[in-house]
Amino acid sequence: MDLIRQETCDDTCVGTDANLEQLKMNMMPNGAASEMADVFKALGDPTRLKLIYALLDRELCVHDLAELLEMGQSAVSHQLRYLRNMRIVKRRKSGKTVYYSLDDDHIEQIFKLTLQHMKHA
Repeated sequence: MDLIRQETCDDTCVGTDANLEQLKMNMMPNGAASEMADVFKALGDPTRLKLIYALLDRELCVHDLAELLEMGQSAVSHQLRYLRNMRIVKRRKSGKTVYYSLDDDHIEQIFKLTLQHMKHA
């Protein structure tokens, strides 16, 4: 008994009328696909998603974020460093306090569109 349902074309399928050579020439380059996968990987962690959600409307310091997420500042800082390296958040120092905010509007748009997509189902 075949428990795995395979998603394949029927034996009689001859494909679509798409110009596959043209589509192949316009495919996303491997480097861009890899970079995009890294961004989605960064967004694939619940803690990092909570940090982004907290930063949607305002910048917050590490202390505030640690309190919100009920985590240690060291653990929060580690996640924020990862997000900063991915250019998802940016930081601003004022004395010894470090404030974080979203790097740009694109991150907010991706986040909000994903939430809308989840509600759409």
